[in-house]
Amino acid sequence: MFVDTPKEVRDPDVSAIAALDEPTRRRLYDHVVRQSSPVSRDEAAATLGLARKTAAFHLDRLADESLLDVIYERRSGRSGPGAGRPAKLYRRSTKQVAVNLPDRRYELAGRLLAQAVEESDATGEPVRQVLHRKAEELGTQLGEQSKTDVFELLDRYGFEPRREDDAIVLANCPFHALAQEHTQTVCGMNLHLLRGVLSGLDEAGLEACLAPSPGRCCVRLRQAA
Repeated sequence: MFVDTPKEVRDPDVSAIAALDEPTRRRLYDHVVRQSSPVSRDEAAATLGLARKTAAFHLDRLADESLLDVIYERRSGRSGPGAGRPAKLYRRSTKQVAVNLPDRRYELAGRLLAQAVEESDATGEPVRQVLHRKAEELGTQLGEQSKTDVFELLDRYGFEPRREDDAIVLANCPFHALAQEHTQTVCGMNLHLLRGVLSGLDEAGLEACLAPSPGRCCVRLRQAA
């Protein structure tokens, strides 16, 4: 089972993208990622015609944002006394940066769908039935691990909840493009995901139901009968 990353944890992605908006920093980042081996401050500064201190400042900022990894190597190939201090080198990190506005969670949907197909293929259980079960299990896990209420949890995962009379409507669908093309499959998955969330949070006073409406998520949370 997996847990998707909540919006508060993903905010560093916004910061990382903002860091690349600075022209010199972006030039340095582009230079480092084009190289087949790690780059030193001196190499980067000389190649781009920058002062060494300027290159060092921006390279370290990129490392702070996890856009670059820092390693230390002795370029001379020697070791032991007299070999000198290892050089500080930079290379592309493995971090993937993605920001979607409004919030989208296509990776979460993709993982659930892939799990459902694989388990269905292995067991013979209908794939849609597996998908609903997997989605509800994930929702329950998210609810159980959360230390907040349902409104804040839904906001964290991009649903943009709004109170409407005695119900909670969801102004954003994190699976919008998929739901547009595969409505029955994705909305059914989403319904069971949110049922699991309510179960995990022990929100017995609310129930998730399908209530499609233009410009909104297909699921609404209403007072339980």
